[in-house]
Amino acid sequence: MEERVKVVCMAKLAEQAERYDDMVDLMKKLARMDVDMSGEERHLFSVGFKNTIGAKRASWRILSSLEQKVTTGEQAGGMINDYRKKVEDELRMVCNEILSIIAIHCLPLANSGENIVFFYKMKGDYYRYLAEFSTGTEKKAAADQSLVAYQSLPSSKTSI
Repeated sequence: MEERVKVVCMAKLAEQAERYDDMVDLMKKLARMDVDMSGEERHLFSVGFKNTIGAKRASWRILSSLEQKVTTGEQAGGMINDYRKKVEDELRMVCNEILSIIAIHCLPLANSGENIVFFYKMKGDYYRYLAEFSTGTEKKAAADQSLVAYQSLPSSKTSI
């Protein structure tokens, strides 16, 4: 069985087993094969990262909400703050990793209008996720990059 087919089959199994970290690892492996992804492969790529980042974003929202409810000076506030920062570091790592993969392996090989639109939208989404929890200049840079990615969609001039 060809390696690409094996990776896709394993990613489908990982999805059914709800092992999204495994799915992400497999889809990163596929992306690094430097192939123009099929619709099914794009779907698996997106679902793996979406579930991984979705859980972390939900955790961040819960921790941020708890942090707002804590009275100043409570010991729990410091623990919540530290934990929120840990989740932010994980979010940042996942977002930066997917953005790097999209820039290096996915967009340069995207031949169809559908793939180009898909990966620019995904790029915009992950910069937007970075902007959700970032502050200051980092937040502005992520928001600006998200906007640039979304504005790149119509300029592909390729029919879908």
